[in-house]
Amino acid sequence: MKIYDISQEVLSGEVYPGDPAPQSELLSDMSKGDLYNLTAFSMCAHNGTHVDAPFHFLQEGKTVEKVLLETFVGPAYVVEHHGIVTAEDAEEILEKAEQKNWEAMERILIKGKAEVSLEAAEVFASAGILLLGNESQTVGPMDAPMAVHQTLLGAEVVLLEGIRLGEVPEGAYLLNAAPLNLTGADGAPCRAILMELPRW
Repeated sequence: MKIYDISQEVLSGEVYPGDPAPQSELLSDMSKGDLYNLTAFSMCAHNGTHVDAPFHFLQEGKTVEKVLLETFVGPAYVVEHHGIVTAEDAEEILEKAEQKNWEAMERILIKGKAEVSLEAAEVFASAGILLLGNESQTVGPMDAPMAVHQTLLGAEVVLLEGIRLGEVPEGAYLLNAAPLNLTGADGAPCRAILMELPRW
């Protein structure tokens, strides 16, 4: 079974402008005579590959531990798109996903340098998808992400941001992007992987 790791390495991963970067410290070091190696690290919940829970932009929204794991694990559709995703593009993406695997249209992963417009976000939200993923550190415009986030998260569409799909062909896969179980958090890092769907 082919497995694609679509996650960034944690400590060297991309950081949204203004967010603190990940840091690590070796607390115990065998090369200096210690009995074992022991690492501590700190990071923002939205560094590198991560999920956004509704609480990220909605004060009354669900925090990450309250989002069902089924949201992050299941069939997903990878589609390549560059530039702004329009409402018409969103409708075409959903149609392609449904034709390939109707369950995969619940989780859409956009490959390429893409920016989801507010109109496209409204299409995805209205379609009732569970998860929308992209390669950028934010799903909407870098200079004004709020409206797109509020539209999607308000419809409980969880966001999977900062994924890496360069080696993944378009098509349907099994996604596992379960986040860390951080109580009360607005998001969390995850080790996202895609697996080829079995052909029985």
